[in-house]
Amino acid sequence: MGGSSMMSIGILILLLVVMYFLMIRPQKKREKETNAMRAGLQVGDEIVTIGGICAKVVKTKEETIIVQVGSDKVKLEMMRWSVSKVVKEGPRHIDRAADDFDEVADAEENEARKGKPKRMKKAAPVVEEEPVVEEPVVEEAPAEDVVVGEPVEEAAEEVVEAAEEVVEAVEE
Repeated sequence: MGGSSMMSIGILILLLVVMYFLMIRPQKKREKETNAMRAGLQVGDEIVTIGGICAKVVKTKEETIIVQVGSDKVKLEMMRWSVSKVVKEGPRHIDRAADDFDEVADAEENEARKGKPKRMKKAAPVVEEEPVVEEPVVEEAPAEDVVVGEPVEEAAEEVVEAAEEVVEAVEE
């Protein structure tokens, strides 16, 4: 019994060692890299947060960063731990001379101008065109077939009045 219990303890220890090298060690390595990335954030870096927000770092503090989001340039203060990854590293201002700093400021100003939406021109007021009313074509019948009397004249007057009312309604 002593040999089999030693063997099972040996297998258990071997399993723990394999688990350490396959799971725990890589996780710790990734955690160190992530913490180093978050600690190394600088002004101008473009980042993606854990929530999926794309932003540009404007100011860094000890525990927080201030980021600029969207074309409206909305500024948000966020915790450093909320940064998922750095998409694009910004210009490093530490090693640059004053001339380079001016060039960067000019480039950022030009970029800000490009980011603004263009103003839309005011549209001319919409003028509704009056519909063209075509006058009905009256075919004349031969004079022999037409019998003119008072009922026909009254009906003709009513038709003319109705047509005038339609024309006035369309004009309004």
